[in-house]
Amino acid sequence: MSVYPRPVTMAVAGGSGSGKTTVSNAILDRVGSHNIAYLPHDAYYKDLSELSTEHGSAINFDHPDALDTPLMVEHIRQLQRGEPVEIPIYDFTRNARTEERLRIAPHPIILVEGILVLSEPSLRDIFDVKIFVDTDADLRFIRRLQRDVIERGRSVESVIKQYLATVRPMHLEFVEPSKRYAHVIIPEGGFNEVAMDMVADRIRSLLQARGRD
Repeated sequence: MSVYPRPVTMAVAGGSGSGKTTVSNAILDRVGSHNIAYLPHDAYYKDLSELSTEHGSAINFDHPDALDTPLMVEHIRQLQRGEPVEIPIYDFTRNARTEERLRIAPHPIILVEGILVLSEPSLRDIFDVKIFVDTDADLRFIRRLQRDVIERGRSVESVIKQYLATVRPMHLEFVEPSKRYAHVIIPEGGFNEVAMDMVADRIRSLLQARGRD
């Protein structure tokens, strides 16, 4: 009986607006998207559609309890066994999951991205490669402000209020301390060509080793 070779499972963590997606895209470009099953932690936010707008806006989206991490762990385990998964699709304008799902096929590499993926012990134990994207707080805030206003229809005032009330405190409590679990800390994110080349080489060597096994 053939045994599905265990994929190389890696994490890209860092604060909101740190450039995690840029790093993930750089990995996709260097290693090949056809080799990678990509799972964003943001897709696993808990559904808040039954809450009123007032109560939904009071939810702390930067706390680990806001995410359905057990479901993500289950999906990663399935992919590691060679089984496809259907991950949620989250609508941030309504704070709710849509009725649609995104089918992810198993691949030699599983890439997991999110601000809290290294702060969760149940996730940390799964990863072969742990990356933390380290970016100055002012740049992170500016990027988040631009994203939330342009892509999510938020007002500038609401973004600033949320940043001061939850984003910054949760970053200091959960995200920043998780840096110590990283194998690699990348300043400047995906624009750090030397670091990205080193990470890509490491992934290729792990893939080759798994192939020989």
